[in-house]
Amino acid sequence: MRVFIALELPEPFVDDLAAVARQLAVHVAGRYMKRDTYHVTLAFLGEIDEGTLRAALDAVDEACAGAGPIPLRASGLGRFGAPSDATLWLGLDPVGELTRLAEGVRERLGSHGVPFDKKAFRPHITLARRARIAGRPLPALAFPCPDEASRVTVFRSILDSSGATYKPLYTVELA
Repeated sequence: MRVFIALELPEPFVDDLAAVARQLAVHVAGRYMKRDTYHVTLAFLGEIDEGTLRAALDAVDEACAGAGPIPLRASGLGRFGAPSDATLWLGLDPVGELTRLAEGVRERLGSHGVPFDKKAFRPHITLARRARIAGRPLPALAFPCPDEASRVTVFRSILDSSGATYKPLYTVELA
């Protein structure tokens, strides 16, 4: 199964993100993500088996023990890839709590022998894939208001022709 570990976003933050995406869609063509897929990936594990999943769940429990809610502050738009075929995202300030949580999850995964994508952690929320970003400036956007996230979830990602569906497998509430 294809798995990742993510920070879930509170509903008011998701509402604001959906509004940003609607504004962007008028100016940037692309395949916009469904609002129920918004999250901050802490670690992408890829294809794993049941035994590795159990080890990943233990790692998540350990990494989240004693962690409190994570501040969320939008820092601006960004992209991965070429302007003609980009992933468009909203960045988050890499505040200490968020960075420590991601580092803790990755450290605990490593100590449990769970393989994961070792790309540097860059806190962001994907808004659109296959975006075609023109060279003209975008309109002023009202980014989400600062908020806090308090759930870390292990998700299964199921891919099909319409995109990805995320099924929660395990959730830890941050105290």
